[in-house]
Amino acid sequence: MKLWGTLSIYLGKQFLRNVGIIFAALISIIFLVDFIELLRKSADKENITVLLMLQMTLMRLPTLAQKLLPFIALFGGMLTFFRMSRTNELTVIRASGVSAWLFLMPSLAIAFVGGIFILTVINPIAAVMETHAAQLENKYFEKKTNLLQLSSKNLWLRQVDDDGLSVIHALGAINQGVDLTDVIIFQYDKNEQFTGRIEASHARLRKGYWDLEDVLLTSPELPGTFLDTLQLQTSLTVAQIQESFAPPKNLSIWDLPAFIDTLEEAGFSALKHRIYWHSLIAGPVLLLAMVLVAATFSLRATRRGRTGLLVMSGIVTGFVFYFFTDIILALGLAGTLPVLMAAWTPAVAITLLGLSMMFHLEDG
Repeated sequence: MKLWGTLSIYLGKQFLRNVGIIFAALISIIFLVDFIELLRKSADKENITVLLMLQMTLMRLPTLAQKLLPFIALFGGMLTFFRMSRTNELTVIRASGVSAWLFLMPSLAIAFVGGIFILTVINPIAAVMETHAAQLENKYFEKKTNLLQLSSKNLWLRQVDDDGLSVIHALGAINQGVDLTDVIIFQYDKNEQFTGRIEASHARLRKGYWDLEDVLLTSPELPGTFLDTLQLQTSLTVAQIQESFAPPKNLSIWDLPAFIDTLEEAGFSALKHRIYWHSLIAGPVLLLAMVLVAATFSLRATRRGRTGLLVMSGIVTGFVFYFFTDIILALGLAGTLPVLMAAWTPAVAITLLGLSMMFHLEDG
């Protein structure tokens, strides 16, 4: 028992060290690519310093790193088992009666527990940093302001037109923001001076204007006026309204459930956020599965001597998995697949692949 404990610690250290090497290499590449892209975008901006670009790149790094975790687990596992194969350590371990399942346990445990730690601790930190990076990017590159603020009982829209500013408040939304109920519109001129208020029981967004019903017009200088209908010009589109929601990556695993409920209570679809939330939960299982796949390629290389070919096969498997995941998520976002199937299929599929390959290798 003591010998197995010592061996487990040694195997775990080897896995952590090689995962760290792969992590450092991939993160360095991602950092350089992202920083160079920011340099390109800021070429015609005079108020952006190198220090600011470094800050934005570093703030986006944790979110980008989370996307790389499956590849880090795959390549880190392959590097670990190939190194131990070349030094004949795996041969000695197997000769002592330790099965492949047993010596994989430390790596599998580290991958799964590490995935839970990243999900519960690192993800919230990454979400805060990503939000701040997005705010800086909007401020210095896109010059955008948030069009929409949403709470469980209130919807606020901000539209800027040639005549000034309008702030729209509604108690509910239908048809993904096309129809608003119990609407109040506060109107301001170009100097942000209040010019009037419009109340309506219903507002429908059409191309280039809001179609208002049961309207009450008021202003500081004129008495209230009732109208059956009114058309109010706008530059807003349905796509702009829907894109104004906080992206899923800007919300932590702890904040997503409440935000999803708020979206649905307000009459908007939370499909994108719900799929993202389930994908995060499936993350630890996916990391464990990637280590399984890494082990099968490494052990096959040891037994058959075709190291280069099997290394390339492992790399190709990683990229095939990436495109497979994108296709499944796209089907889920389109509503073709249920949320649970779209979010969990990649993790379950790669787990079954790894298990079947290991069973075939050990017992087949």
